[in-house]
Amino acid sequence: MTTAEAPAREPDAVVRRTRAAALAGLLGLIVLGLAWELWLAPTGSGTLALKVLPLVLCVAGLWRHRMYTFRWLSLLLWLYFMEGVVRATTESGISQVLAVLEIILCIWLFTASALYIRWRLRHPLPGAAAEAVRDPA
Repeated sequence: MTTAEAPAREPDAVVRRTRAAALAGLLGLIVLGLAWELWLAPTGSGTLALKVLPLVLCVAGLWRHRMYTFRWLSLLLWLYFMEGVVRATTESGISQVLAVLEIILCIWLFTASALYIRWRLRHPLPGAAAEAVRDPA
């Protein structure tokens, strides 16, 4: 039986929990970004709500356990973290509170993604080696 014919194995509990935590943080960051820029403390005509578009694109990859998505999301998060730090230190009122919440969600999502990536590298899913190694021909 080859790896292509092997039955798919369910991810273990650590993978499921870290993915759930990452998805929760990602969805929280998306909702926060939309609510912040459209209703709670809009900074203009609402075009800044488009900043969540890259995050929306990550949802499917996280849902399907795509390591590549977890990796580039963990790098993309630092842009949102920097925005939160800048806005937390320069704004006041509800915008400052929302910025601190953005920072917390970024740290939460980065931690969950890092734990997921480290666990998957140490305990690969069946068939993952076949996907990682491609024939040069």
